[in-house]
Amino acid sequence: MSQAEATGRVYDLGFRRYEGPRGGRGRAMFAVYKDGLRAATGLGRGGRAKIAPWLAVAASLIPAIVLALVAGAANRLAPGFDAATDLPSHAAYYGIASIVLLIFAAAVGPELFCPDRRNGTISLYLVRPLEAADYAVARWGALLTVLVAAAWLPQLILLAGLVLGAPDPGHYLAQHWLDVPRFLLAGLALGAWTATAATLVSAFTTRRAYAAAFLVGVFVVSSAVIGGVTDAVSSGTARWLALLSLPDVPLFVNDLVFGGKATAGATAAETLPGAVQVGWYLLALAGMGLFALRRYRRLEA
Repeated sequence: MSQAEATGRVYDLGFRRYEGPRGGRGRAMFAVYKDGLRAATGLGRGGRAKIAPWLAVAASLIPAIVLALVAGAANRLAPGFDAATDLPSHAAYYGIASIVLLIFAAAVGPELFCPDRRNGTISLYLVRPLEAADYAVARWGALLTVLVAAAWLPQLILLAGLVLGAPDPGHYLAQHWLDVPRFLLAGLALGAWTATAATLVSAFTTRRAYAAAFLVGVFVVSSAVIGGVTDAVSSGTARWLALLSLPDVPLFVNDLVFGGKATAGATAAETLPGAVQVGWYLLALAGMGLFALRRYRRLEA
């Protein structure tokens, strides 16, 4: 027997059947959801991946922090100043935050969807029991979570500033505690609208830059075009056409929740009955969501 034969070894490199616990569709969706949260916030990734999401978070927090500081110091520096009436309210703040959330969704949303399809990774996700619709819902849920958190956190900071800046914090909180569920509900409506729009746009391209540019572009163009058209038609027609201004649709819900015309982007559509405004929001939101799900289900065909 030769020396080579004496020292030779045989290795079994065959695959073995997985015998561990199986979580089913729910566990698979939760795994995709958690991965989406990490991708949306840049956690576990390089420094460049963290720039866009955290700049957006900072952009939404800075105005609230400034207003909170002003509210806290106003009574000492400017006697007679009433922070509750002289500063932007919780309702009006979403008129500012909606722009930041749109840019946030344009920067982060395509990051959750486009690379998986461009690199073919989605084919690995779409093994049983995970389906294309499950994948889309899990990613949408991750984006919604981040957007809603970015909408709520500045409102909580603003609330703290208004409470601490009031002459009687306890009395102010007793009078304005209903603002909390209101801005939570309005923030959820705004986040759901923006997240669904980003999901739909990202379903039609594998290029993140294209998806981001188109999302911002369609919102800006719809607002500009509808604004110009409504100025040229009768008020009766204008209030119906104003429903087509995409950035303003969630703000209708915001103003209804707070019981007034509060946002800077208020349009003629707010003269319509509240049921019409909420119904249009829900119908458009459901339409975008179903269209996006249909697009992803085609990946299984």
